Parts: sequence; C-alpha cells; structure tokens
Amino acid sequence: MFKGKKYQDSAKLVDRTKLYDANEAIDLVCKTSKAKFDETIELHIRLGVDSRHADQQVRGAVVLPHGTGKVVRTLVFAKGEKAEAARAAGADYVGDVDLVQKITTENWFDFDVVIASPDMMGVIGRLGKLLGPKGLMPNPKAGTVTPDVAKAVKEAKAGKIEYRLDKTNIIHCPIGKASFGAEKLNDNFNTLMNAVIKARPAAAKGQYVKSCVVASTMGPGVKINAAKLGG
Repeated sequence: MFKGKKYQDSAKLVDRTKLYDANEAIDLVCKTSKAKFDETIELHIRLGVDSRHADQQVRGAVVLPHGTGKVVRTLVFAKGEKAEAARAAGADYVGDVDLVQKITTENWFDFDVVIASPDMMGVIGRLGKLLGPKGLMPNPKAGTVTPDVAKAVKEAKAGKIEYRLDKTNIIHCPIGKASFGAEKLNDNFNTLMNAVIKARPAAAKGQYVKSCVVASTMGPGVKINAAKLGG
C-alpha cells in the first residue's frame, strides 16, 4: 500500500524494533503527527484474555481528565423530570418513543452517545439491531443506563469514553488530539491504562497487557513497553 511522503518521513523517526516508555512514545507520536488537520491520537491495547468467554470480558468507561477533543452529541431516552434534567445538563436530543421512531424510520444517527434511564430500556430494546453494531446501545457497565441521566450527559460531554474488547482481544480508544501536547495526552493515557488494568478479569491468566501501540490518525504506530505498564 502506498504511503505518502509525510508518513514516510514520520516513519523514519520511529524505531520499529524498539519498545518505548509510554511518555517517550507519546512524545514521538506528537512529533510524527504532520497532517493538515488536528489528528486523533489512538491507543490500541492487546490483552491476554479470550473475549469469547463471558468471565474474560473487559468493558467499562472512564472520564479522561482532558477529554477527547471531540464535540460529543448526546441522545437521551427519558421521561418527565429525568428528561428535563437531561435537557438542563446539555443533552442534544431528549425523547422516548418519538426518537425510537425517528431512528427506525429515518435511519437517523446524528449522535455519538446514547443514554437511557432504566425504565426506558423496554422502549428502546427494539433498537438493539440498529444501535448494537454501531456500539451505541446503552449499557449499565458503561454508565449509559442510569437513573442519573443528567450526570451521564455531563460526563459524556466532559470526555467519558467507553473501552471494550473487539473480537481479536484488542481495545481501541482515542486519548485526545495531537494539539493537546504530550503532557495532557500522558494524563489521558495513564487514566485509561489504570482503568483497563483495574478491570482485569479474575479468569485472566499470565501476562494481561500483551502489547500496546499508540498512533495518530495518519502517522505510524509506536510500540510501548507493555511489561512496564503493570497488569
């Protein structure tokens, strides 16, 4: 696959055989982010678990101290006082059956996070096939099914991200934008890694964090020394 000149120049700065300390890797990723737009910095963590087993699932959510740099559009399923609280907290869309109808009939997905009060789950259950594949279905583990919808909206707007394993036992998460600089990205990195390590399933055996790579949208991946991350 052809890679542009900027990518090739950036790749020369990265030693592919080396496992970098986390702060060194993040500093290097900032230096290799040379696109004309503000690149997203992503973390890819491969874990020593088997996601096919229910007792080895790793899933949760964490608020990054400096957010993700992305404007998050929130949709809330709630009624009455909870709906009013969600609006007051800054939710972009609030409703119940009307929003279910809009999503199913108009194929409408102008939102990034879906939050629901527990009493609404029966109403939005029929959206599972539409929201599930997009990773948008509300879930208690991620804090998106909650009686306190206003708090969930504020956290989502502040930079709360959900982490979960894919089928190859890898977690992919944004930790901010290149413009944040290494110090803020390091804070976000440490917050996410600590959450993932704390979420280690009791059934996980051997080395938990198998590998860890940080990369910008258009830049080369930089390998982090997983042995120093704990877990």
